Amino acid sequence: MKLPPTEIHNTKHKSHRRERERERERDMKTNTISTKTSHHNHRRPCTLRPSTVFLWASFVIIFFTALVEIQLLQTPPTSSPSSQPFLPPSWDLLNKLQNLKAAFAANTATCSAADDKLRRAVTFLPLKDLRYAKSAQEGHTWFMSSLHDTHEQGEVAYQQFPSEASNGRLLCIKGRDIHDGAWNSYALAWPETLPYNATLMKGLTFISNNHYNYDNIWHGLSSLVPFVAWHIKNGCSVGPARWVLFHWGELRAQMGLWVKTLMEATFTGPLNIERFDFVGGGDEAVCFEKAVVMRHNEGGMSRQRRIEVFDLIRCKAREHCNASSAEDGGGGGIGMTLFMRTGARSFRNESAVVGIFEKECRKVKGCRLMVAHSNNLTVCEQVKLMSSTDILVSPHGAQLTNLFLMDRNSSVMEFYPEGWLKHAGVGQFIYHWMAEWSGMNYQGTWRDPDVNPCPYPGDNRRCMNIYKSGQIGYNETAFSVWARYVLNDAKQRKLDEGKEKSRDRSEYAGGCACS
Repeated sequence: MKLPPTEIHNTKHKSHRRERERERERDMKTNTISTKTSHHNHRRPCTLRPSTVFLWASFVIIFFTALVEIQLLQTPPTSSPSSQPFLPPSWDLLNKLQNLKAAFAANTATCSAADDKLRRAVTFLPLKDLRYAKSAQEGHTWFMSSLHDTHEQGEVAYQQFPSEASNGRLLCIKGRDIHDGAWNSYALAWPETLPYNATLMKGLTFISNNHYNYDNIWHGLSSLVPFVAWHIKNGCSVGPARWVLFHWGELRAQMGLWVKTLMEATFTGPLNIERFDFVGGGDEAVCFEKAVVMRHNEGGMSRQRRIEVFDLIRCKAREHCNASSAEDGGGGGIGMTLFMRTGARSFRNESAVVGIFEKECRKVKGCRLMVAHSNNLTVCEQVKLMSSTDILVSPHGAQLTNLFLMDRNSSVMEFYPEGWLKHAGVGQFIYHWMAEWSGMNYQGTWRDPDVNPCPYPGDNRRCMNIYKSGQIGYNETAFSVWARYVLNDAKQRKLDEGKEKSRDRSEYAGGCACS
């Protein structure tokens, strides 16, 4: 028996409603599974892709068209050919919905298969490329050797992930080995298709590779200064959530206390050095939501950028340690500090050297002589000492790294043991360069002239092993003349600069740059 059109409509309407309810229940289950998968794999569901969004939009349009047709069914047709039964437009709509559903399922299956292939296709390469081991610091680096740095005029060379250079891909690392960097590896992956068993680390990660030692204050600072430059370049908007340290591609879990304290002060918070303790063995990777990689230290930075970097670290260190430069009201007071060493490259007769500089300091009104050993001071005590120092007198050594903590335009006097000029190479000039980079006045060097001949002529490496840890003699006449010149120069500089110098000394009173 044929049902009247109205009853047909009611029956189909109920059928549609039950079908929609079943669809919603299936969708809810599908969405729940998709969300769990997304959370586990740290990727957006496939249903969020543009092609699928188009399908959903089509579905919504047809759905609302169905509502209009259902409303039209409320009014029965005035006439119908007796030879053909009345078929409401909703039958055609159901066919469209079924076709759309099939297309949607096919698209989802295709999308999932493509995702699976992309996730399995992520290729990990050794962090340390042994092909470049003999020329690691020449030209293209062996660390993450398949990738190139971003170079901008006057800025440090860096890599950033994700970025246009990485085509929007994230950096992933398998890097827990502390003995051989060739066993650690890296790869790039799309955020939606990270490799299986990968852990996504939120926030900004600073990744450093260094051929120096993070425990040494000069080496450690040299490797971390580029991150401060990048921080300034990007408006100091956000600090790192964590640091990942590599030394020749091998994972390191700590840095020296001096360097660590200055970085904590600069980025205003505890320093989180990632050890990847949460990563199990096997083939597990760690991917970073945002990462910045430095592998060339401070090379490429303009002098102005270097000065800005050291200004910021100095200012932040003084804030952290509650230190400030010594005010003298433009009266020309001079703080002279003899920053001594013990053991290698120390003065052979320290008391005689102190007596020479003490004698010359007494001749200058307002001169204050301070004698200190770096190994006897805490980090903040070193910061406070440098903040009241106008002339730094010190043998060549890591303790001279503190020189940038003085006020700008302060003076540096450096001393060397015998044999260094001929055998030490360009590394002996690092504090000369650092003084210029931080806005200081490098007042020259004194080199011990009493050179014992090297028993290995022509072999610089073995000769340097002999001279490297030697002690430094003294020459009373040369030291007195040199000290007198530097003292008078510093006093005249202060008198000439007057109030302007006083403003420089109080430049941090209103807060550090980027605060």
